[in-house]
This record gives sequence, structure tokens and C-alpha cells, in this order.
Amino acid sequence: MLINQTGYELLIWGWIALACFTFIILMFIRAPYGRHLRPGWGPSLPARAGWIIMESPSIILMTIFFGLTVSRWNDIDPIAILLYGIWIAHYFHRTLIWPFRAKIQSKNMPISIALFAVLFNIINAWINAEWIFSYYSYPLSWLYSPQFIVGLVIFILGMGINISSDNILFKLRKGGEKEYTIPKKGLFRWVSCPNYLGEILEWVGWAIATWSLAGLSFALWTIANLAPRARSNHQWYQENFSNYPKKRKRLIPGVW
Repeated sequence: MLINQTGYELLIWGWIALACFTFIILMFIRAPYGRHLRPGWGPSLPARAGWIIMESPSIILMTIFFGLTVSRWNDIDPIAILLYGIWIAHYFHRTLIWPFRAKIQSKNMPISIALFAVLFNIINAWINAEWIFSYYSYPLSWLYSPQFIVGLVIFILGMGINISSDNILFKLRKGGEKEYTIPKKGLFRWVSCPNYLGEILEWVGWAIATWSLAGLSFALWTIANLAPRARSNHQWYQENFSNYPKKRKRLIPGVW
């Protein structure tokens, strides 16, 4: 516990306010990585290395808090340990599996973007780890509470959508192909970015399962980052493919 609870909560409200500001900025500026990479953002590094570097703090910091907790055997909170496992399930995949499956071996990423992501992940992991391991102790009955059950189901559903949608994208490029094509399977039949929808559902589920201001802040940050990204990707598809399905939405089937 680095600060008192009042200061911690005020920090999170400030973090949420920054997420809202970031959402507005990203609706007008396309983050320069992936298909939106462009000059003017400084030196770059290989995209695969960039993804590993920028996602690693989420594993490292949460694991440090986990290790400090389990070293105090009398203070072990089994729900906190389970939440740690849920967090690591996502970030192990995002840090150590996804970068080696994605067809990004020939792509670069601005170092500035990677550093911004590292900073975000340090703050975000610290906020959530403090809640789980320092500020709140869940009773064992939390395992069968409506919040935990609903949140866990939404998280698992979101992770399934995220991974299955990524798998569809991976299969679009066979061998050394570099050109983008229109994805047509799975939820791509209805939205341009179901992988983003899946990740948003994951962290909405996390917010519900933890029933915490920390979890809410992460869910809002995920929306603030990925909703504008989905809008940009949708526009990119429309600009580059004259036959792009006109009824396909950006992120939410039948809505937006």
C-alpha cells in the first residue's frame, strides 16, 4: 500500500478523467501503429518486440504484488489469487502468445507509442493490484455472488471472442502475404472489429467481477482506446475496399 485509501481513490478518479480525455483525442487522431502507421512519430522498433515490451509490465507488476501476498501465508485471500489468475490468463496470451502468432514480423512500431503503453500498463496494473492485494479482502462467499459469476462469464466470453477473432485474422494471411483482405467469418460478418469487442467485454467482466473502482477505470480505458480504434479501422476498410459490406457496423452488432 503506497498511499492511503482516500488518495488512492482520488488518483483513480483522475485516471478515469484522463481516459475520457484520451477517448476524445483518439476520435480525431489515429494512433500510429498497425495499418495506421505513418511517419512523424520518431524512431521505431520491430512491432513484435514492441508488443512484448509494452505488455510485460502488466504481468511483472501484478506478479510482484501476488508474490508479496503469498509470502504472508496468514493473509492469503483465495479470491485475490483467483483474480490474479484471470488477469494473467489474458496477459500471458497478449504478451507471450499473440505477438508470435500475429503476422507482424515485417512491421515496426514507434518507440514513443511503446513507451506510452508501458507507462499506461504500469499505472493500470498498479491500480488494479493495489485493489486486489492491498485495499480490499473478498470473503469466500464472493465466489458465488452474482457480481463474480456474471463478471467471470462476461470475461470468458470476451476472451473467447477476442482470441477466435484474432485467429480469423491470422488465417487471412498465408505464408508471406502482406496485403490486407476483408475478414468474413465469425463476428466479422456483423462488425469490423470483433477482436476489440471481445477485449472490451473482458475488462467490463473484470470490472463486474471485482466490483471495484479500479476495475471500472480499466474498462473505461479499454473503451477509450479501442472504440476510436474500431472507428478508424472501419473507415480504413471503407476507404480501401469498394466492396466492403455496407451493413457491417464498427464494433457492436446492429448498433455502432
